[in-house]
Amino acid sequence: MSELPRRAPEPPFEAFLAANGHALLRLAFLLTGNRHDADDLLQDTLTDIYRHWTKVSQSHVPHAYARRMLVNRHTSNHRRRSSTERPIDPASIREARVIGDQERVDSDQALWQRLSILAPRMRDVLVLRYYADLDDASIGELLGIRTGTVRSTAARALAILREEEPS
Repeated sequence: MSELPRRAPEPPFEAFLAANGHALLRLAFLLTGNRHDADDLLQDTLTDIYRHWTKVSQSHVPHAYARRMLVNRHTSNHRRRSSTERPIDPASIREARVIGDQERVDSDQALWQRLSILAPRMRDVLVLRYYADLDDASIGELLGIRTGTVRSTAARALAILREEEPS
């Protein structure tokens, strides 16, 4: 009986990406609001993660380190873009056909529609609190704001969402 060839173990970065890639993409989508910007954000972040893989992999929680890199890049991109780019309405771009989990995509798009009425910081706080399940101190550290500011921002954002609740 011939023995099947053994598959070489996945390199650490590829294993990390296989385990965490979808969660990072979904977080990127919830932060940016459309698939195209989410793909760009994730690709840029993964490039940085790969370049600094030794440092990332030595952290206690590599996923949290990667998530922080993603949020920091999003914040940096948003600041940079606000002064140089003139974005168009994402609704005017036809979305590419998504193969697979269409219900989840629809759910994410509906969620983004609700969150799009919020200011970027409010949106970031709610996404990090309710999607990434971070506590106020972690969100404050990640966004570079005080814990009290996180709580008040979340409260204001939730009040706005309640006022604008669809019928």
